[in-house]
Amino acid sequence: MQIEIRPAGDKDLSDLDVFVDEHRYSKSADYFIRQYEEQTGDGNRVLLVAHGGDRLLGYCVLNWQPKYAFFKAHEIPEIQDLNVHKDYRQQGIATFMIQYCEKKAVERGIKTMGISFGLTPSYGAAQKLYFKLGYRPDGHGATYDRRVVAHGDIRPIDDDLCLMLIKDLQSA
Repeated sequence: MQIEIRPAGDKDLSDLDVFVDEHRYSKSADYFIRQYEEQTGDGNRVLLVAHGGDRLLGYCVLNWQPKYAFFKAHEIPEIQDLNVHKDYRQQGIATFMIQYCEKKAVERGIKTMGISFGLTPSYGAAQKLYFKLGYRPDGHGATYDRRVVAHGDIRPIDDDLCLMLIKDLQSA
């Protein structure tokens, strides 16, 4: 299957809403509109879509200025919210999307890429894939809503409890 990855356009927004409805992902009604507006506004993030023919296979956000303090301080962009359609998983689409983002970062002269995963079993495939692709923990432990969790803190175990990872793009 020929896969095309590109920034989302106006016409992709309704397809993205259908995508998350089919997968029962919890996204606010205006989630993709906000991502798209930031893409077309200041360009601090890019909402990317992966298509195979006329079928939406997946999406992710390439955030050039993430809110996580360590990434912000070191000017590390972050691949966020990477999702592949359930019927097309295990076919290399997520890997292709990550490599696309890494290539865009290298083109900008960026040396390190960031990504994260949740700590629940539903993120197991992402956890294994990111390590396989050379990502490693950034050394700051778990985060909740992109803030480092201190020893003794109590946080819910939900999608905001994450481990932040980095990859050196110079040796990739």
